Order: sequence, then C-alpha cells, then structure tokens
Amino acid sequence: MHKFPETGFVRLSMILAPHGPIPVGKSTWWQGVKDGRFPKPVKLGPKTTAWRVEDILALIDRVGR
Repeated sequence: MHKFPETGFVRLSMILAPHGPIPVGKSTWWQGVKDGRFPKPVKLGPKTTAWRVEDILALIDRVGR
C-alpha cells in the first residue's frame, strides 16, 4: 500500500485496492462519487483527475469507525 502524503492530491491508483486502502473497484468508486458516498475529484488538467488527501483520509476515518 502506498503511503499518502499529509497534504496534496492522490490519483485513483493510490486510493483503490490492491495498492490503496479502499477495497472497491473503479465502477463502484465512480458510482459512489456520483451518489455522494465518496469524495468528488479535482481536475488538475484535461486528462488528470485526483482527490485531496484530506478527503480520502476523512473517508477512511469515517468508514473505519
């Protein structure tokens, strides 16, 4: 598993299993984003989508309770 930085942005490959802490597939993740269960991404460029580290850590904390 990748170690998240304290701040900044992470790409989807660092969030989802097998390399990341969230054990869901891409289609489940994107449906969760659409439904509001998962954080919304930030577009960093025309082909670059990322998530704020703080949002992902908050999600992990919320689910881990």
